[in-house]
Amino acid sequence: MLAHLPRAYRDWRVPQAIGTLTEGEAILVGRVQSVKERAGRFPLVTVNLADDTGMIAAKFFGRRHLFGRFAPGDRLFVSGRVTRAGLLPEINVTAHRELRGDEPYVGEIVPVYGASKDLPTRTIRTTIAKNLDRLVSARVDALPPALVKQHGFPPLREAWFGVHAPRDPADVERGRGRIVFEEFFGIALAAALKRARREAAGGATPIEPPPDWYERFVAELPFAPTGAQTRVIEQIARDMRRTAPMNRLLQGDVGSGKTLVAAAAIVLAHLGGLQSALMAPTEILAAQHAQKLAPLLLPFGIAVEAVFSSLGTRERRTANERIASGAASLAVGTHALLTESTDFARLGLVIIDEQHRFGVEQRARLRAKSAAPHTLYMTATPIPRTLAQTKYADLDVSIIDELPPGRTPVATFVVRENRKPLAYEFLRKNVEAGHQAYVVAPAIDVGETALSSALKEAEYIAREVFPDLRVAVLHGRLPSKEKDAVMASFKRGEVDILVATTVVEVGVDVPNASVMMILDAERFGLATLHQLRGRVGRGAAESFCILVAPNDAEVIERLDVLVETNDGFKVAEEDLRLRKAGVLAGTTQAGANDTIGNIVDDFKLYMEAKGSAEAIVSADPELAAPEHLSLRALIDDVAAARALLVTA
Repeated sequence: MLAHLPRAYRDWRVPQAIGTLTEGEAILVGRVQSVKERAGRFPLVTVNLADDTGMIAAKFFGRRHLFGRFAPGDRLFVSGRVTRAGLLPEINVTAHRELRGDEPYVGEIVPVYGASKDLPTRTIRTTIAKNLDRLVSARVDALPPALVKQHGFPPLREAWFGVHAPRDPADVERGRGRIVFEEFFGIALAAALKRARREAAGGATPIEPPPDWYERFVAELPFAPTGAQTRVIEQIARDMRRTAPMNRLLQGDVGSGKTLVAAAAIVLAHLGGLQSALMAPTEILAAQHAQKLAPLLLPFGIAVEAVFSSLGTRERRTANERIASGAASLAVGTHALLTESTDFARLGLVIIDEQHRFGVEQRARLRAKSAAPHTLYMTATPIPRTLAQTKYADLDVSIIDELPPGRTPVATFVVRENRKPLAYEFLRKNVEAGHQAYVVAPAIDVGETALSSALKEAEYIAREVFPDLRVAVLHGRLPSKEKDAVMASFKRGEVDILVATTVVEVGVDVPNASVMMILDAERFGLATLHQLRGRVGRGAAESFCILVAPNDAEVIERLDVLVETNDGFKVAEEDLRLRKAGVLAGTTQAGANDTIGNIVDDFKLYMEAKGSAEAIVSADPELAAPEHLSLRALIDDVAAARALLVTA
């Protein structure tokens, strides 16, 4: 109940004079002059109210229970929306109160709570007000007094009363600031504790490579690494020199060269006598990693072994034996790596690609195949810097913010729905020039929603638009083997146009694909659209992304972000601003915000809380000091903080 903060407040402290009212929301106190009641299907009570400055018609729609309730001479407080269409101004009454005799009106600030049909805001407000004192008394004021004083926060009791029963608007701001800071402080404290415990536990094998290892690595490459790649590799090498296991998140836009960074980490592990495991969400993506890594690792004598569920029994047994004996220095695979039959001789580095596609438990199961492996998470989904500071607070974050030379930015256009035939003509010209194209729809089947469907669009394109071209369809309901077969066929150039759902969002490189056309583009988040756009522009040819959407000014304005920039991090920040943050910690993969504070709007407050938490844990890693004992209760009290401590 306490955490269900009001979504808005109505300032009912000072009634307005009737004669001064203009159109819009208003509150007033008046004496009843006359009452008119209309029964029937749409009951209406009209009460003419007057004060010293004028008269207004107060209308109570649909409230049969008020028949016979009002009489001339009664005094009423009413609130609602004022309109001025007739002789008298009118107010559509949303709330009212009867004042006895000459009882003075006592104003208040009224909290408005998020409600539902079955639980109206008035019921929530009454219940919280009735129980507020008891609810607040049960709370422990766990924030260190020094922090409260430093930030000028009110006492905890005053803060909770400030948001649920404010006397003036300043109470709300001060109270919410204290409550949100304490919540964020709990999350940051849990993250700092988790990091401190990981570092104190150690257990990882420190790797001290030869001084010239990086020069040798670069000398074997067909191209020079970018400055960003070199910087990130140095960060990883520094991590892997320690006994505290590396726990690093590597972010890089599509095509930024994360595979080369992964190769460097694998070489480091190999030089330290350790094996590596790389897990990818799909077999075709894992195979692509193996294909790209093998030539980079060959000069260092690193044998690569693939572990896929599609392997035959004999092949799988051979692969497992080579990994278990240490003959294979790198195992690349899908979820098949998690099975009990796959054992490692000396696993020291775990790399998880597109880490958000795996559950918390799955990631933990792979790391459990070694005592304390160094872990590198990779993602091509740009995570906003604000969210990375919180959701991945216990990880070190590396960003490849530079694309290798030769990568051509994808030209992006927003096209109205009625101009879709022209877009298809543009797509045909690109195919006739020897390229391939994607057409992405938000739904699989036409029966699901009113959205464009992949199956219907594929049938329409193959029959009506491009009967002379090779069209294939790809969606999430297809069996894994069939999905991989369709994608492999597209990669080999045996398909001209691939009609798909967002299953292609994270996929293989098809350098020959030059057009990405997205139907009902307004139905996708900006980050998803950016990921889909990243499927093209992977070769030398000029590439295009066409966003098909209705001609709605608000929709077009949102999509224009993609037209203006190819920077995934800028797109992700804008997407986060529009979508809000969602769940910050725990095993839930998706869902609504699990905190009172909003990481986008309250980011400055979070960073202050984070700095304070890290300073305390740095000085007292176990929170053993008497003045810090209450902080353990604070972590227990914040759900997102508890989740952070118990999840991987």
